[in-house]
Amino acid sequence: MKLWKSLIQRKKKKREAFLKLEIKQFGHFPRVKQVLELTSSVMTVQTHIGKVTYSDLEEKICTPDQLHPKPETSALVFGKYFTDHMLEVSWDSEKGWAKPVISPMHNLQLHPGAKVLHYAIELFEGMKAYRGEDGRLRLFRPDRNMARMLNTAKRSSLPTFDANEMIKCIKRLIQIDREWIPHSTTSSLYIRPTLIGTDPSLGVASPNQALLYVLLCPVGPYFTSGFKPISLLADPQYVRAWPGGCGAMKMGANYAPTIYIQKQSELLGHQQVLWLYGPDHQLTEVGTMNIFVFMMNKAGERELVTPPLEGLILPGVTRLSLLELAREWKEFRVVERTITMAEMVEAHEEKRVLEIFGAGTACVVCPISSISYQGRELNIPRSESSLSERFFKTMSDIHYGRLQHPWAVDIE
Repeated sequence: MKLWKSLIQRKKKKREAFLKLEIKQFGHFPRVKQVLELTSSVMTVQTHIGKVTYSDLEEKICTPDQLHPKPETSALVFGKYFTDHMLEVSWDSEKGWAKPVISPMHNLQLHPGAKVLHYAIELFEGMKAYRGEDGRLRLFRPDRNMARMLNTAKRSSLPTFDANEMIKCIKRLIQIDREWIPHSTTSSLYIRPTLIGTDPSLGVASPNQALLYVLLCPVGPYFTSGFKPISLLADPQYVRAWPGGCGAMKMGANYAPTIYIQKQSELLGHQQVLWLYGPDHQLTEVGTMNIFVFMMNKAGERELVTPPLEGLILPGVTRLSLLELAREWKEFRVVERTITMAEMVEAHEEKRVLEIFGAGTACVVCPISSISYQGRELNIPRSESSLSERFFKTMSDIHYGRLQHPWAVDIE
């Protein structure tokens, strides 16, 4: 191992020496010098040795006086309460990842010039842990969340890490705070891995320092009304994402601009926004959820339709799971394609719309009762034995151990 590291360092020094010589020779050409300096910077990042390793995990457990009282399950709301501990791993472009540390929950110390505060160089994930009816603790498809997190990190010029090692660290954090997982089949433990650029520099460039941290929150149902249909505002003047942008990435910069529009929809009596795109008003997402339309197509076939993954929408883990379940059931057509409001209006007028619902980690599945669009009110039908309820029950059965499934990953 030492010999291997020595060889890497030797090759790294040769590359750096070569680049310094090139920069010196071509320095009078500003653009060439800029490219060479950028190449040197990239090489420094790519050849770092430090990695996130579970075996290096350090634990600093709360003393009895640092423990917080746990809220009643009935009082849980999304993201308000935090557990006793958090996980942190710092990163430096020269040293790579430091040792992961679990410690008592605390405030972060950031320089006011930290890149995250000025250029939103950050990302996050949303996962859940569940206490099954059999008492066992489970995660739901954590590998999918880590894969998405790594994709977003690359798009954000933030460092990547070993997904399996990070999952092990997260599992350990949950084990330590296991008593915070609600003893309820309507509640869960929300997991928020976050990665931010922290170096104190106002230069618009890739960060040289970063912090990955994980918070845990006991949560109840995302919508306090429970599994009840919600109404949507569909206004084409507002756009969430566009081709070539970051709509498929889970970064905070995608969420902040939507809050104002969400408030406007609430003032008009709606619960969420149906995000449209383009001159043909394509359906993309509903609030922070992926959208599904269950309908009869013009050939008289039942069809479950959801927008394709072409850069406009987030590749949701719940979205993927519902598609895989539906294809496994083989009871109706399952299609990923563009859906427009013109098609929705036509299908609604012809009474071919069977059901519309959103899907995401926070709410799992959420039925939709109506869509307000350009002066029209599209009231969405919903039968007593709806597909959304079937999806919700199947997913819940997997989450809480009533249905054994490989998507449910044991924590202990």
